[in-house]
Amino acid sequence: MSGAERPIRVALADDHPIVLDGLERLFRLEPDFEVVARCRDGEELLRALRELRPDLLVLDLRMPVRDGLEVLAAAREEGLPTRTLLLTAALEEAQVAEALRLGARGLVLKEMAPQLVIEAARRIHAGGQWFDPALLARTVDGLVRRNAEISRPQLLTPREREIVAMVARGLRNKAIAGQLGISEGTVKLHLHHVYEKLGLANRMELLLHVQKHGV
Repeated sequence: MSGAERPIRVALADDHPIVLDGLERLFRLEPDFEVVARCRDGEELLRALRELRPDLLVLDLRMPVRDGLEVLAAAREEGLPTRTLLLTAALEEAQVAEALRLGARGLVLKEMAPQLVIEAARRIHAGGQWFDPALLARTVDGLVRRNAEISRPQLLTPREREIVAMVARGLRNKAIAGQLGISEGTVKLHLHHVYEKLGLANRMELLLHVQKHGV
């Protein structure tokens, strides 16, 4: 980091002191980060977001007083600019989907290598997203099964919906082509039509759309 660049100001939120200590040590080892808050409950965290306006929040959804979802909802309503990376010990589909709806930009498991947490934080601060593909596929697959009926199925052909469902399960274009007995180019063409019909730009936007609306 050059002298002209200011560090990424990060707030840490977890109700376990050991986890908080570990996260703080991890981020303090990186010269491009500055830990400006460490919070053990949602009320304390919301005050920190309002007063300090950190660039990045690393958040465990399971928080006392106010849980992580309540904090995200309040921050969204108040227009607080902090970008959020979820840190969780276990994936709960409904909670993760709601957190993404409320603006969270990424998800990492606590069991992941520490350096991946740092990499995810940098990517999210830069305007990107970070989702472990396997975790995202599991979340999307569960929501597709439950919510397909509330989508806009009339917009998509049966083959397009079939391909979207396979994308949601984490299959790449080559694998989809092999299973359906069509060319990879045909899969790409179907996906292009899907993006146009749903007003989406890419595969990640499609996955997030499926999370919210089903296939």
